[in-house]
Amino acid sequence: MSPEDLQRLVTLGMPYGKYKGHLIADLPGSYLNWFARKGFPPGEIGRLLALMQELDHNGLSFLLDPLRKR
Repeated sequence: MSPEDLQRLVTLGMPYGKYKGHLIADLPGSYLNWFARKGFPPGEIGRLLALMQELDHNGLSFLLDPLRKR
């Protein structure tokens, strides 16, 4: 995880699926957990989804709040 990864979570929209266009940081925990069970997609999007799932699962999503205000 890098500071750039955290910034991407609050700026990058989901490129496909039910939540297309929603920021990765705003995806519901149930959706992130579904990916965790089924497998994250390859590449950057999968890596960011896995990071967001880890933050959400551990109750650390609030750490992204300061980045949203930039």
